[in-house]
Amino acid sequence: MTESIVSASYLFAGLLFILSIRGLASPETARRGNFFGFMGTMIAIAATLYSPVTNEYLWVFLAILLGAIVGIFSALKVKMTSLPQMIALLNGTGSLVSVLIALAEIRNGSIAYFELIMGLVIGAIAFTGSLVAFSKLQGLWFAKRRGFFMQKTVNLALILGMLFLGIAFYQTQNMNYFYALAGIALVFGITAVAPIGGADMPVVISLLNSYSGWALVFVGFSLSNVLLIIVGSMVGASGLILSYIMSKAMNRSLRNILLGGFGKRAVTSQQDDEEKYAKTGSPEDAAFIMKNASKVIIVPGYGMAVSQAQHIVESLSKLLEKNGVEVKFAIHPVAGRMPGHMNVLLAEANVPYEKVFELEEINREFSTADVAYVIGANDVTNPVAKTDSNSPIFGMPVLDVEKAKTVFFVKRSLNSGYSGVDNPLFYHENTSMLYGDAKKVTEQVVAALEKA
Repeated sequence: MTESIVSASYLFAGLLFILSIRGLASPETARRGNFFGFMGTMIAIAATLYSPVTNEYLWVFLAILLGAIVGIFSALKVKMTSLPQMIALLNGTGSLVSVLIALAEIRNGSIAYFELIMGLVIGAIAFTGSLVAFSKLQGLWFAKRRGFFMQKTVNLALILGMLFLGIAFYQTQNMNYFYALAGIALVFGITAVAPIGGADMPVVISLLNSYSGWALVFVGFSLSNVLLIIVGSMVGASGLILSYIMSKAMNRSLRNILLGGFGKRAVTSQQDDEEKYAKTGSPEDAAFIMKNASKVIIVPGYGMAVSQAQHIVESLSKLLEKNGVEVKFAIHPVAGRMPGHMNVLLAEANVPYEKVFELEEINREFSTADVAYVIGANDVTNPVAKTDSNSPIFGMPVLDVEKAKTVFFVKRSLNSGYSGVDNPLFYHENTSMLYGDAKKVTEQVVAALEKA
């Protein structure tokens, strides 16, 4: 009877997690989705405590308390700009759990060797890979690509080593093979992700998230735990689908990603030898032109996130609307450091959802816009992606901001983005550069509008 209640509770919690993901798919229903996820987690915890397999309640409650403290501290202290790093860490933590469960089950005499080998390997790769991804996003070690001598050969040797050790353990049950397998998998997570450039992080994070889900599935099978299998399958499948969507948005091949070919770049095109001139504008110029415009499209990028300019950008949009200007926001799928990064920031600033549009919805409207106000969105607005077949970003869908009558580009300098490709949009006749911190520049534009 007890096992039936636990199984039913796990199935109900799994249903709530499915409803949670469905809710989180849209900003309008995100709060509801978050609530479903919370309730599913509470039911899963209660069912686990009720289960006859749980007898060490002190350790369980200590773990819950520790997790709650870390979670509350993170929610209160971590800034919106650091959410990608936080996601990478949380993903790594979940993957480490799969590794520890696999080790514990093997030591306790479990005979689900194949499931535990797979859970250990995938979880270990996702764990160290997520830590490297965190360090890149945080600007620490591995902040840039870190290729190494005979990189592909080393990675191939590690893969063959994992295959040999996995088969050897399966046949002999020698724990030394299992420990060695764990060690090589941890190393491979580092060597696979270290060479990846920062621009590819959205794809990397979503794929590592998928890995952590599949690790959970295998561990769930070894434990005969329905909930772990359901949740792991959801995480694995959704992460894989998101990886595919992101790879298309960044002009990456998912096949190459799955084979470890992250961040593989084509030969960059040669830049023109002639001296280029970027026209410099002023906040007052921007304020005057935008006030007299009929339509303004604001394009947020990582520059807005770094300077925490989302609130002043929202004030700018309201001020323009009071002057009868139609204002819309254009979001590229990979703007920022993770999918949905800009959407989260704009939601935090209470920008109405109906004013925020994805690339496919808004691109055709740039030709009818009087002004495109670009805030640090570099690679995702680079027209080279449409014109230069030798460029590393060729084929990547970009926002057609150059079609607007006037483009104001808020940026600290003319430096290229993560791709390392110069943006010719800076030098267009209709582009004016507004140099400086995105928040300060936009504050000056708002001040000029209020005086006008």
